[in-house]
Amino acid sequence: MFPPVPPLDDRSQLIRENMPLVELVVQRMTPQVPSFMTKEDMISAAMVGLVDAANKFDPTKGVKFKTFAEYRVRGAIFDEMRKLDWFSRSMRDKQNTLTQTMLRLERQLGRSPEEEEMAREMALSIDEYRDLLAEVSHLGCVSLHETLDHTEDGRSFLDSLEDIGGPVPDDLLEKEEMTRVMAEILEELSEKERLVIALYYYEELTQKEIAEVLSVSEGRVSQLHSQALLKLRVKLLNSELYEP
Repeated sequence: MFPPVPPLDDRSQLIRENMPLVELVVQRMTPQVPSFMTKEDMISAAMVGLVDAANKFDPTKGVKFKTFAEYRVRGAIFDEMRKLDWFSRSMRDKQNTLTQTMLRLERQLGRSPEEEEMAREMALSIDEYRDLLAEVSHLGCVSLHETLDHTEDGRSFLDSLEDIGGPVPDDLLEKEEMTRVMAEILEELSEKERLVIALYYYEELTQKEIAEVLSVSEGRVSQLHSQALLKLRVKLLNSELYEP
């Protein structure tokens, strides 16, 4: 059964009250999108996401509208990037090669491969491998904020890392299992990769601020971010929770 649609006046109020969220999310996501996607493109997509959130919000689920709307807004921006088909076939091939190489090595080694092992397997120098990570780091499909499915819950990778307190709807066991798997995956990241994930998604620092904390370049932060999310994605593909 579909959730009840809020009355028009309530939806309009939700949209008006949360307009600042659009600007906040757009500002936050600007470093994650390609240069030719303008701020106006992002705002337009974000508004679609906000309206969609207002239409589908179900207060009986005990989730704050702002939380629900933020994931919808982010998802709408990522969807718009995909519609624009902003990355070339060669970029798709590079991302697929990275994913398949890591899948193969992980199955051989029984653990997540290190950067040096990935570089060696791909017949690249470590600098060439890191350049490749930086090159694909802005792909919309590599983000903890990306939704894992298209249900109205809008579950994302990030949701799976958060603590689940108290009873939730029927998918409680599935979410608990996802949380366990994701916690195990995080344990396999390097210390710097975990720090980048924590600082970026939980502390909401910019790449520049993270670079200062870790005493590395912004480019290196981008590489670490891409490597960490690649590991998360591959681990999820290898887990029993993944359904093609």
